Amino acid sequence: MRETLEKLSRGEISVDDAEKALKLDVVQKVGSIARLDVSRVSRRGIPEIILAEGKSEDDLAAICRNMLEHDHRTIVSRVSDSQLSMLRRNFGAPHMFEEFKHARSVVIKQKDFVQKMTGGKVGILTAGTVDLGVAEEAQMVANEMGCVTFLQVDAGVAGIHRLSEPLVNLIKNDVDCLIVVAGREGALPTVVAGLVDLPLISVPTSSGYGYGGKGTAALMAMLQACSLGLAVVNIDSGIAAGVVASQIANRVARARKKR
Repeated sequence: MRETLEKLSRGEISVDDAEKALKLDVVQKVGSIARLDVSRVSRRGIPEIILAEGKSEDDLAAICRNMLEHDHRTIVSRVSDSQLSMLRRNFGAPHMFEEFKHARSVVIKQKDFVQKMTGGKVGILTAGTVDLGVAEEAQMVANEMGCVTFLQVDAGVAGIHRLSEPLVNLIKNDVDCLIVVAGREGALPTVVAGLVDLPLISVPTSSGYGYGGKGTAALMAMLQACSLGLAVVNIDSGIAAGVVASQIANRVARARKKR
C-alpha cells in the first residue's frame, strides 16, 4: 500500500491505477488453498497470522512463501513437530527465524524487515507454568504489533504471596494494559483486577481436569468476575488477547506522543 501511495505522490501512476492496485492488494490468493489478508497490518495494525493446524506441509510452505513475498514476514501459530522441521528447512538462513517453543509458534522475516516499535507496553501474567504456551502466543502477537512486553510467570492464587513481586514489577514498568492467563478455577484475573487501575484481558486456559475441566470452569469464573475493568477472551485464545491488549497499548502510546 505504501509503495502504491508513494508512486502516486511522485506522479508515476494515475489515481485510477492507484485505486486498482489498492483493491488488488487487499487479498492475495494462494492457489486454491488460501486467501491471505495481506493488507490487514496497514488497515488495522494487526498482522495476518497463519494457523498451521489442519494444513499440509506443502500448503503451509506455499502460504508462508506468499506472505514473505508480500509482507516480508509470516507468523505461524500452533505448528506440529513435523511442520516446524519443514519450516526450519525451507525458511532458515538467510531468513530471520524466531521460535516460541511453548506456544508452538514461529515468526519468519526477510532480512530487510524492520519492526516499527510503537511505544506501547503490555504486561503478561500467568497463574502457572502450564499457562506459559498461551501467554507466549499473546507475547508473540504483541511484539509483532510493535509493543514491548513484560512477562511474569507462575503467580497463581494457590500461593497468593507469590503475586506481589511480579505485579509490582509490571506496575514499575508502567504497562498500558495487562493480560492475565489462568486455568483451573481461573481466579487470578479477578484478584488482579481488584488491585490495579489497568485495563485487563483475562485468558482462561484448558489446564484442569474433571468437572469443569479443559478451561470450562476458568471461563465461567472469569465471566462471573465481580471485579470491574476485566474483559474475557475464549479458552486458550492467547492471540486474541495479544491483539486486543496491543490495540489498547498502541492507542495509549499515540496519546503519550501527542502530549
